[in-house]
Amino acid sequence: MLDRKTLVLNRSWMPITTTSVRRAICLMARGVAGAVHPGTFEVAEWEAWIERGPEENDRLEAVGFSFPVPDVIVLMEFNGVPDVPVSFTRRNVYRRDGFQCMYCGIMPGVSDLTIDHVKPRSRGGTTSWTNCVTACVRCNSHKADRIAHSVGLSLLREPVIPRWPGGLDPRSLRERPVWHRFVPKATLTAALGSEASA
Repeated sequence: MLDRKTLVLNRSWMPITTTSVRRAICLMARGVAGAVHPGTFEVAEWEAWIERGPEENDRLEAVGFSFPVPDVIVLMEFNGVPDVPVSFTRRNVYRRDGFQCMYCGIMPGVSDLTIDHVKPRSRGGTTSWTNCVTACVRCNSHKADRIAHSVGLSLLREPVIPRWPGGLDPRSLRERPVWHRFVPKATLTAALGSEASA
């Protein structure tokens, strides 16, 4: 539970990143952040959170006491918005594409996903956000070093550079609906598509 993600808001309540529950608790204990009650939007500092945190939150048990795990924290002083681009990594390409093959649409699991170059490297394609997609092993083997349409494949959607605040990738947002009320509608729509308006 200590490695689970907590949403971090700046002083203006803009989502800027995620952090581990472990670090969120440390920030709260140091007085740098307060926990946000997901239902009432009340901010509780360390002592108040431990004493009367919301009942619906998961709880961490320690010797002699327990306290609720913060789903969302707000920083007391920092009001910036870090402009850090999403790192181009295999895992982040998987996240952007929803762990789905961009040719056939299946979600086979990480062990059966690969990264495909839309324009093959042998034909001058680059390893970049706009030229790489997730593909299942079967589709990637079928396409090989050819252009997709020449072998009867087409992309479900064009690859783009993701614009997530740190840690707010589509899968994280899907798994943590309690964060949705703190994330701008445009970010939710970009990450979740039609799910965001449901």
